[in-house]
Amino acid sequence: MIAGFYLIIGIIAVALIMVLKTHNMKRVVLICQALANLAVSGYLMFFVTIPEATGFFRIDHLSAFEAGLSSVVFFAASLYAGGYVRRLIETGELSPRSLGLFYGGFSILMTVTSVVFFSDNLVLFWILAEITTVVSAMLVASLSARENIDAALKYIFIASTAMLFAFIGLIFLFEMSRGVSAPGTLNWSELMLISGGFDPKIALAAFFFVFIGFSAKSGIVPFHTWLPDAHSKAPSAVSAVLSGVLLNIGMYGIIRVYAIIRQVPGSEAGGLFLMAFGILTVSVGALMMLRQKNLKKLIACSSIENMGLILIGISIWTPLAIFWVMFQTLAHSLTKAELFLSAGIIHRQYKSDNPDEEDQICDAFEMQPFASFCLVAGALAIIGTPLFPVFLPKLFILLETVRFDLLTGVVILIFIAIGSFALLRFIWTVLSSRSELDLIKKPVHYPVGRGMHIALVFLLLTMIYFGISVPGWFYDYLNMIVAELGLGGAL
Repeated sequence: MIAGFYLIIGIIAVALIMVLKTHNMKRVVLICQALANLAVSGYLMFFVTIPEATGFFRIDHLSAFEAGLSSVVFFAASLYAGGYVRRLIETGELSPRSLGLFYGGFSILMTVTSVVFFSDNLVLFWILAEITTVVSAMLVASLSARENIDAALKYIFIASTAMLFAFIGLIFLFEMSRGVSAPGTLNWSELMLISGGFDPKIALAAFFFVFIGFSAKSGIVPFHTWLPDAHSKAPSAVSAVLSGVLLNIGMYGIIRVYAIIRQVPGSEAGGLFLMAFGILTVSVGALMMLRQKNLKKLIACSSIENMGLILIGISIWTPLAIFWVMFQTLAHSLTKAELFLSAGIIHRQYKSDNPDEEDQICDAFEMQPFASFCLVAGALAIIGTPLFPVFLPKLFILLETVRFDLLTGVVILIFIAIGSFALLRFIWTVLSSRSELDLIKKPVHYPVGRGMHIALVFLLLTMIYFGISVPGWFYDYLNMIVAELGLGGAL
């Protein structure tokens, strides 16, 4: 199976990272792995006849899309990581002895994240998703600061505890499949074919349990409390991956299981359940943004809001809504990666020696002009400004919500407006802040590696490419995803 190349590339990369001694060599290996994964993803999306299945693994358009998107984000994060880690070593925040742990963990996470989307079997998907939680938590704690370790433990405790409920839901699904088609199965593709014979009440109960586990992985309220701490405390290259890739794993699981449940007659109540949690998540995320005073936490809270919007789109479950949910998934991943990488440079420029104190940001456009520009661009993009990729999916998901229920659409629009206001107000305040030279000593300029700027340029150009218009090939690809999820013909 072609997807096995991700595993082969990952094994070789991890082995080289552990054997090679210097930072530059480890950095080059990580970038080469990310570039190789990007090439494999492109080949899968455009040159492999889909679907392709082997044992517990299966490639369809949705899995290839998610793997390709994760490869793009990991490639940008890998370019960025080299210069960022070098500065961490220089400041003593990362021990040179921990380089193998950081780069090896990053490589393992890249590999497992790619493979998880090709898991046709629900149990295998559950196991691989849990591995991504453990490895990403290890990367959050890689700086060995107390606050990082606390954030990592909180992340593992909430996400892994919730995933136990998901396993209960999988047991329900297996037992229902045995009743319809012995000896039973937990493969996505087979469950899609036989789920029409499931009992609707048991099917909804199974989905409820599965939802608890996967929603915690995606930061859905009330299982979101780990997200602001983990995303803000992690090294910025890791924060970009957590928000741009890891959140998608939980949403991918929700979409897959909900697609199965929607084949069951009388299961429409699941949509109202998702809608309620989506509205709750958007509203809580927006209100959290109003009171944030930390740049990275603000961006993390925006991720909560956007996950809620995606969940609302899934709940509507029309071809148009799911088309734009997929587009929003891409737009959010690219934009959040760009925001976290930009914010990482600003944070390092003004980082306080006291972890309990907020960064005193001033003269940002003078000290870090390009990172400040990218931060502004990312902020405009994530609120849905035209010519950026979030604009169209946010608009059409809202329109589909209004078609579903006018009052619901208005409420969601109000909270999105609150979140947008909070984000723009904060970023304008910190970036326009000027130092009082008699009172404040300007910080020493933080040296930015070339790879860090290249990563930002790469993400910004990709965002513009998808934001100006919907490319024809991408339009067709998303329509094929919609059709494979059981929503009928293409748009």
